[in-house]
Amino acid sequence: MATNKLLLLPGDGIGPEIMAEVKKVIAWFNARGTNFEFEEGLVGGAAYDAHGTAISEEDMAKAQAADAIIFGAVGGPKWDSVPYDCRPEAGLLRLRKDLGLFANLRPAICYPALADASSLKKELIEGLDILIVRELTGGVYFGEPKEITDLENGQKRAVDTQVYDTYEIERIAEVAFDLARTRDNKVCSMEKRNVMVSGLLWNEVVSATHAAKFSDVTLEHMLADAGGMQLVRRPKQFDVIVTDNLFGDMLSDVAAMLTGSLGMLPSASLGAPDAETGKRKAMYEPVHGSAPDIAGTGAANPIAMIASFAMALRYSFQMIAEADLLEKAVSNALDKGMRTKDIAKEGEATVSTEQMGEAILAELEALAA
Repeated sequence: MATNKLLLLPGDGIGPEIMAEVKKVIAWFNARGTNFEFEEGLVGGAAYDAHGTAISEEDMAKAQAADAIIFGAVGGPKWDSVPYDCRPEAGLLRLRKDLGLFANLRPAICYPALADASSLKKELIEGLDILIVRELTGGVYFGEPKEITDLENGQKRAVDTQVYDTYEIERIAEVAFDLARTRDNKVCSMEKRNVMVSGLLWNEVVSATHAAKFSDVTLEHMLADAGGMQLVRRPKQFDVIVTDNLFGDMLSDVAAMLTGSLGMLPSASLGAPDAETGKRKAMYEPVHGSAPDIAGTGAANPIAMIASFAMALRYSFQMIAEADLLEKAVSNALDKGMRTKDIAKEGEATVSTEQMGEAILAELEALAA
């Protein structure tokens, strides 16, 4: 059996705690016939403390060689004053850019047991299943120039550049349309064509890609600000949302809170298929941050981290049955009342990070029996 090579990058804050629960899940699957091997590296503030940079060249080489990267979280006030190019988030951005991880998939699924945890009415989000496809290596986060200039009159000018080429929009649109065909066959493209010329090009290219290759998929266009409003007004109207880097960052966080907690949302970042093998570079990470305020307390919710590994099973290793099994185990644990603090109602009993991980493992055992 071929070996599946993972690189685990726990990062900062609660990253190591939630990654510990993923290691247990990997061991569980290996004991039942999968063949995952993993090594660990440093990223973010942890890497800066050790190497003076947000990710070392050695760990970047490990990332290039891995079949998939499982990433925790980075950042925290400890590193607020480090040089901009060395900030913890720079490690994440370099991984995305150097590995060509242009397609970010962020599912927002409302587990039945958590329908009451959302800030919206239960009837609005019960059964919610949205997939946000975010372009990840272009746009304002990477555009040049990106600078702060001293105007020498007591003023400064900050510039970020929003820039997209046709091919960048085409390839993310194709990912969205392909995924829609496996779901409810609907795509909503969101941009700001009313005030941004990049939005005009985005709209034009998505429409042309749809007409040329995906006319069987229903396509709708929506201004991104209106899309944010509709996500909290009537979220179940959406199936797949495709959008740029900046709007995808914001809209996916809105979608996360529809599910009750950022601690529930996994993500996958995929590159282009290799011309020879068809394999994609890939990184999987929870959408939540490093949560330094609760690091070390055992209060972190590991579900988004574990669900990110389930996405790795599905998208990098084509282990569909195993992914379904793990996602079902998470759902069953929630059905039985397991709650970390972030998803518990007032007065409801809560469990620790490790206890939630143990509950999911117990459900895996029961499902596999």
